[in-house]
Amino acid sequence: MHYDVFNGDADGIIALVQLRLVEPKESVLITGVKRDISLLKQVDITTATSVTVLDISLEKNIQSLQGLLDNQVDVFYVDHHRTGEIPSSSKLTTLLNTDANICTSLLVNDFLQGQYVNWAIAAAFGDNMHASAKALAVKVGLTEAEQAQLNELGIYINYNGYGASVEDLHFHPADLYQALLKYPDPFTLINEKNSLFWQLKQAYLADMAKAQSAKVISEKTNVKAVQLADEAWARRVSGVFGNDLANQAPDRAHIVLTLNKVNVNETAQIDAASYTLSLRAPLNNKQGAGDICSQFPTGGGRAAAAGVNELPISQLDEFIKHVESYYQDSKL
Repeated sequence: MHYDVFNGDADGIIALVQLRLVEPKESVLITGVKRDISLLKQVDITTATSVTVLDISLEKNIQSLQGLLDNQVDVFYVDHHRTGEIPSSSKLTTLLNTDANICTSLLVNDFLQGQYVNWAIAAAFGDNMHASAKALAVKVGLTEAEQAQLNELGIYINYNGYGASVEDLHFHPADLYQALLKYPDPFTLINEKNSLFWQLKQAYLADMAKAQSAKVISEKTNVKAVQLADEAWARRVSGVFGNDLANQAPDRAHIVLTLNKVNVNETAQIDAASYTLSLRAPLNNKQGAGDICSQFPTGGGRAAAAGVNELPISQLDEFIKHVESYYQDSKL
């Protein structure tokens, strides 16, 4: 039995769309909200004969990966996040690149020799890799208007992946993948009346309008931190709002916080409260975000964009100071 394991954001979904348009395959789909990255443990090792893994950190899934390899399961692993030590096995095939300007869908696009390049461009835009997306779009001759459309599509698919649970999302990532797979050309989807593109656009614009009133927690020359409300709409925009802020001020790092739900009926429980946060490195200095967040127990990511799933409230000041210090010392 084959398993397709993929991140629930634009990059993970679109990477799989490209692969399965070229090589249709019956598979068990394993995915979730964008921050649910420990996905390999959900693969049934007793039934798996092969696994494709897209856009989730090898470092965060190393134990499950090693278990699959030890059980003689063929694994094809494509990713751009921190890798840690890569296992040596004849059962493992990898396309791994942690360069800040590369995403999983771009790696898949190269692997497939550009067969569905428009999808790859949309994914790169969705992962906020505008320079890479534009360079590829120009290379294949897309107009400015077409680039803008793929930019929107990537953003909306990415936006759908954020939430504390799939209940926060408009579409389950597996359902969204299966819907997108019906469109070999993303422009067909964009030009189709009342399609998923337009449904997500309407929802995105409504949520982002609310985000404009975000509370500023800290603002320095090199770092800005904002807090969103403890509501589903805020959890949905936490990542894309961070991207939006980064695009507006490319020399500054940005932290977007949402409060995790916790019962605070007893005073002692208040200490258990935590934030989910997204960190975006300055676009003009795309380094360090993953390294910073990985220093905290539930953190991880890549050089340009990372996050922490449960940062204790008591550690917020420490985290902000750490980010300020890093980008004060790092060189452009």
